[in-house]
Amino acid sequence: MHTHFEWLTRFNVSSLQVYRLDVVYLPYQQPFLSIAFKREVMGSNDMYRIVIVGGGSAGWMTASALAKVLPNHLYTITLVESKQIGTVSVGEATIPAIRQFNALLGLDENTFLKATKGTFKLGIEFKDWGTLGSQYMHPFGPYGLPLQGVPFYHYLLKHWQRNGKSSPKDFCLEWTAAKAGKFSRPVANAKNPLVGIKYAFHFDAVAYAATLKQLAISLGVTAIEGEIIHIEQHKPSGDIKHVQLKDERCIEGDLFIDCSGFKGLLIEKVLGVGIEDWRHYLPCDSAIAIPTERLPHTAPYTVSTAREAGWQWQIPLQHRIGNGHVFASDYMSESDAIDLLQQRLPSAQIGEPNRLRWINGYRSSPWQNNCVAIGLSAGFLEPLESTGLQLIQSAIMRLISLFPSRQISDIDRQTYNRYCREEMEQIRDFIILHYKASSRDDTPFWQYCQSMPIPDTMQEKLDLYKSHGRLFREQTELFNEISWFSVLNGQGIVPSHYHPLVDAISEQEVGRYFSGVKHAIQAALAQMPSHDDFIRAKCETH
Repeated sequence: MHTHFEWLTRFNVSSLQVYRLDVVYLPYQQPFLSIAFKREVMGSNDMYRIVIVGGGSAGWMTASALAKVLPNHLYTITLVESKQIGTVSVGEATIPAIRQFNALLGLDENTFLKATKGTFKLGIEFKDWGTLGSQYMHPFGPYGLPLQGVPFYHYLLKHWQRNGKSSPKDFCLEWTAAKAGKFSRPVANAKNPLVGIKYAFHFDAVAYAATLKQLAISLGVTAIEGEIIHIEQHKPSGDIKHVQLKDERCIEGDLFIDCSGFKGLLIEKVLGVGIEDWRHYLPCDSAIAIPTERLPHTAPYTVSTAREAGWQWQIPLQHRIGNGHVFASDYMSESDAIDLLQQRLPSAQIGEPNRLRWINGYRSSPWQNNCVAIGLSAGFLEPLESTGLQLIQSAIMRLISLFPSRQISDIDRQTYNRYCREEMEQIRDFIILHYKASSRDDTPFWQYCQSMPIPDTMQEKLDLYKSHGRLFREQTELFNEISWFSVLNGQGIVPSHYHPLVDAISEQEVGRYFSGVKHAIQAALAQMPSHDDFIRAKCETH
């Protein structure tokens, strides 16, 4: 046993080494394949031409990252955007990995938050998901630290078995701080829980794309506005040769990146790669988004409230609240979804409803021929766990790590597609969990969720947890054991037993450890300013 409560320093990216390929293990996400390199990929002085079709978050994240790592004396990057392609313009909630992506780009955090009217996020609060009236949080940080190699939550399981169930909130700094409305960046003290506080952001997605557009252009990216009217392919390979604009300009490329959103202008319309429909697992396929006035206090977390046929989000920005009603169109009409959302808005409405429709599913081959689909064009999973930008980010880093020469290797494509599929399926299973683990049966939608079949991969996780509370992170899985525990426990799934090694430590010793954890978190909490005060001092938009 430790004589005092110690905290593990969590990895933080401060710089990227040139000429190295690093597999960086970041908390709360899969390995982040990052690379900054200057290597010849051609045997001549010909420039390697990259053409990105579509702007928005996906297009400008891709353009800025590639421009940052690819030497501009060897590569040209051209991005074509138009009203024809459009963007999904709603507020964004993120997960902690976005900090590493911004660090790769060299974005100053305070400057970025001012530009995007952003706030901080310590987790997601879930209301009415397990049962009506229930409430829990999926925090970004851990509960305590392992004891004798056994995850901390197993000791909670034993304690609850003996003393009755209670919330694990007091053992997690991020959850405690979120509900207290406080925030602080990490501090340099190895004995303080604040040393590794984990956080993400809420921000305006349109403003984020605009910020990255400016950065990408400053790094040499050519931005073109124009409507694509024709896409020419090489014969007989089927590779894309050029895109032709309405003004008759032709933009040739060696590698094309499809960031055209749900339209899939290249990957689907030209190359014919379809979407595998997963709506039998995730029936919510629509959303209504409505902005409202900001509230007196800005919460450092997202709120997700389960509703009759889906759920409602609440995302606090500096200048407004982003609200949305995600629903299954088979169980609720669009007009009813709008009416119900408007009845439940937290403040005065300041904009008209924005309507969104999608298919939850995976593009069966996101890298086809010389075209890579990134963002919505590569597939989509509903925004319950804020994974939209993460999927863009991981796709970009995966592409950089497997960046092709002009002669694209089949094994590179296959490897890229395999890891994309694994990532999507693992996130899919975690999102399904929220619906399947609910005890609600008060509407036809929730009755369907209780009875629907689930993937074998998810069933195995459920069975393993229900037996002895065991959870294992699969290879490069985005969501770790703490994430799965937060949802399983929060929605009332109780294992039959806890890990037997828990009994190796006396209850008195464990009790002292519990007290030490609580004391350390409360001491750290006392040092933290309010979320609003921190924003005013560091990154307020004027």
